Amino acid sequence: MQDGVYRVKSLRLIIQLSRPIYILIAILLYMLGVGIARYLTGQVDWSSYILGLVWVVLLLLGFQYLSEYFYLDSVYDGQKWWLTPFSGGSGAIGLGKLSRQVALWAGLTCLTLTAYFTVMIYQYQEPPAQNTMILVLMLLGELVFTVPPLRLVTSGYGELTMSIIMVGLIPAMAFSLQGHEIHRILIMVSFPLATLYLGMLLALEFPSYASDITHGRRPILIRIGWQRGLVLHNLLILGSFVILGMAFIFGLPLSIGWPVLLILPVGLFQVWMMNRMADGAKPNWNLLILIALSTFGLTAYLLTFSFWTH
Repeated sequence: MQDGVYRVKSLRLIIQLSRPIYILIAILLYMLGVGIARYLTGQVDWSSYILGLVWVVLLLLGFQYLSEYFYLDSVYDGQKWWLTPFSGGSGAIGLGKLSRQVALWAGLTCLTLTAYFTVMIYQYQEPPAQNTMILVLMLLGELVFTVPPLRLVTSGYGELTMSIIMVGLIPAMAFSLQGHEIHRILIMVSFPLATLYLGMLLALEFPSYASDITHGRRPILIRIGWQRGLVLHNLLILGSFVILGMAFIFGLPLSIGWPVLLILPVGLFQVWMMNRMADGAKPNWNLLILIALSTFGLTAYLLTFSFWTH
């Protein structure tokens, strides 16, 4: 019985270490890229789809585990602090939990498998030169985001780096692996999603603002201050819907994009919550995290669903 409890606890900690929300968003964005390719051509190369998706998941998991290994201040003397789906450590490493060595070896294993699937991708087909560039940019981006000495995750530039990787490069890679040159529709969809993603990351940093100051972490919200961060957050959320609306003028089919307008009230509610905080209202952090994830997640999902069903 005790062994069973230990295995269940270890599995729960490994899942926590992997940040499943982060991986699920990456899978959704990969499906968006393939969906755009399917919408334009009516075809999907399923082998490339699977190989590329496994490559992306392994790469992200590998660097996520390494990020936890280098996250030295994951335990603060038993104090309680906010751990959002993206900021700070996962909370899975520490006394009575997983050791840092588990994160190190898990990361190296995933990256070794990533190298193997890179070879498989090139054996299956000869990807366009643009795809090689995307793969290299994703690898370099994750490297500087995670590994010292740069380790942008703690510098205040990590949010922008991760927005580019997640919303810019992952859909572009998925699209390119289907054998196509980058299309303007991909850009018209990725750009507003990137601003929305950055706004989501900014919102998720507010609950940990006090502990970030206490423990010397320097995400973008600490660097610019919460007042400027609140204004920037609102501009990013509202601006993403404005940019998406402008995309209709430049050729994004209305049948594809109009469902996203259903998410506008959720985005406005997120902005309203931020303004209430600025006015001194007691913040509901759990609700803020839920709404921030919902605004981006539902927008990405509806766009993906539209491309796959048209």
